[in-house]
Amino acid sequence: MSAAPTPVTIESVLELIRVQIEKSDQEAARRKEEFDRKLDRMVEADARRREEDARRREEDARRKEEIDAQFEKTTQAIEATTQAIEATTQAIEKTAKQIEQTNKDVGGLTGKVGDMVEKLVGEGNLVDQFRKLGHRVKAHSRKKVFGEKGTAESGEIDLFLEDGNVSILVEAKTTLKKDDVLDHLERLEKYRRCVDADGPSGKHFIGAVAGTVIAENVIDFAHEKGLYVIIQSARAVEILSQPEGFVAKKW
Repeated sequence: MSAAPTPVTIESVLELIRVQIEKSDQEAARRKEEFDRKLDRMVEADARRREEDARRREEDARRKEEIDAQFEKTTQAIEATTQAIEATTQAIEKTAKQIEQTNKDVGGLTGKVGDMVEKLVGEGNLVDQFRKLGHRVKAHSRKKVFGEKGTAESGEIDLFLEDGNVSILVEAKTTLKKDDVLDHLERLEKYRRCVDADGPSGKHFIGAVAGTVIAENVIDFAHEKGLYVIIQSARAVEILSQPEGFVAKKW
């Protein structure tokens, strides 16, 4: 015989309803909590996106400022380079004109030195003046070239006066300077080596420098080095008097 069914009472029904309501409330609370978490995540994600967007906008603005600044800097550099090129071009043009003028001047100076050497021998009667100093000059030549052309031991002598075993080597400048005297001393040394290249020649050389403008200190320096000094003016050519005790140096 089966057990008698439990009688349904109002209390049991109310308890069942209460349990169901409690379960529904718990499920509703769980879902609300889950929704709130999702909502929080969405809000946080949206906030991150907003922050990232703001950061990107700031980065874009910063990069734009850098690009604008670099562009401005580059523009200024291009303008400065253009100005520098224009200045360089003007300088080159000016230098070219100066070179052209210098070439003309050098050409004129070369002609003047050539005329000067001609006057030393011709109108200046330089040969007779050296003869009075005891040098028996028998022949002369202009622009005597020695040594192998293009080497350090080559050179050119403006005026070469021959006196048997002794020759006089003259360097002529419109304005004679101390450096010209030093150059001529070196030229005499080189000529000495050139002549003796194949053995002692038995010949000796003395030096002289000539100019239309010569400072007193240059005259004194040349005499100290044993060189004759020749001065040329519009009216005369003169071997200057040598100081007491002067002896022409022989190479």
